[in-house]
Amino acid sequence: MAAGNGKLPLAGIRVIDFSQVMMGPCATQMLGDYGADVIKIERPKAGDLSRTSIPDDPGGLDNPVFLSLNRNKRSIALDVRGDQGKKVVYDLVKSADVVVNNFRPGVMERMGFGYGELKKINPRIIYAFGSGFGPRGPNAHKGGQDVLAQAVTGVMHRRADAASPMTVYPTALADYSAGMHLVQGVLLALLQRQHTGEGQEINVSLYNSMIAMQMQEATMWLMRQRELNWGAMPLTGVFATTDGAVVIVGAFKQNPLRDICTALEIDDLSADPRYDSFPKLVKARPELQRIFRERIATKPTAHWIERLEAQDLLCAPVRHMREALDDPQTAVNGMVVRTNGAGNDPLRVIGSPIDMSAAPIRLDRPPRLGEHGRDVLGDIGYGKDAIDALVAAGVVS
Repeated sequence: MAAGNGKLPLAGIRVIDFSQVMMGPCATQMLGDYGADVIKIERPKAGDLSRTSIPDDPGGLDNPVFLSLNRNKRSIALDVRGDQGKKVVYDLVKSADVVVNNFRPGVMERMGFGYGELKKINPRIIYAFGSGFGPRGPNAHKGGQDVLAQAVTGVMHRRADAASPMTVYPTALADYSAGMHLVQGVLLALLQRQHTGEGQEINVSLYNSMIAMQMQEATMWLMRQRELNWGAMPLTGVFATTDGAVVIVGAFKQNPLRDICTALEIDDLSADPRYDSFPKLVKARPELQRIFRERIATKPTAHWIERLEAQDLLCAPVRHMREALDDPQTAVNGMVVRTNGAGNDPLRVIGSPIDMSAAPIRLDRPPRLGEHGRDVLGDIGYGKDAIDALVAAGVVS
């Protein structure tokens, strides 16, 4: 944990964060991890949807979903529907560097907070917008969501076994990848602003991020009209053992089939003319997978990992997440970190995947709803009487 924001690369950068749920918050959390002052604008009484969207403790103060995405932020509960609330936003923008939102296209504009309006107030503002499909095109008006992005970009359709039913990938691939693309866009815009002195608008979408994630598969189709499916490679698969499962990646070697057979203590199938070329391996995948599956099912995971690794084959045990979180490698990498919750109870959350030798992340606890409203207003010049008036009017709570 960093000793102070002044040593971090984004110290002095102020981010006004309208985003909620995951795509935007995971982006602004990373900006906050490295020193940015992230001011989270939330709905009075309700706040970010992730505070309550997954049922948790009745108090709702320490919902793990919200906590996972919102450390290093200051929260102001602000009613932006009226003129007083809008003026607060405009005053915040005057001193800000970045504005982030992940509403549907047109929502910020209807509230009076579109890029065209905000850049009149602050020409240096960087306006980072994340959506489902992008701000233009036939689907721009549709609501975006991670699972929908998996479906419409081809990710859900492609699976290791075409006979298996299509299913939802259980981790939010689209939200996280789009959030990280949003971070990249903000950092690039900050660098460009050093040269031009002006801000710009950045658009990132779940749709584009999932298309980009498939750059190898998509280019193979565009150039060859051929499917590329890493999960369906003939010598790659997940196989049950007597006490769990092991995954084998039979690739990146001169003769992986021979080495797999050696590890499994079976006849060398690579010497069989039925399996002596890659096209033949692809055609014979069901039979090869059956042979591997039946053999691997006879012994425990640790036995097979030892034998496969002895042949320098890529392999790993298939573990529950709890095992990964308890792994010493996870601790060494700093991927589980400690902070405090709303009641100062100790929390364990996931750290940053970026390890910078001169800029370790800071780690302030996630905010309670509206916790920093008075401080935020004071920072931009509001006096006590003005703040009290906004609170009395219900604009700030």
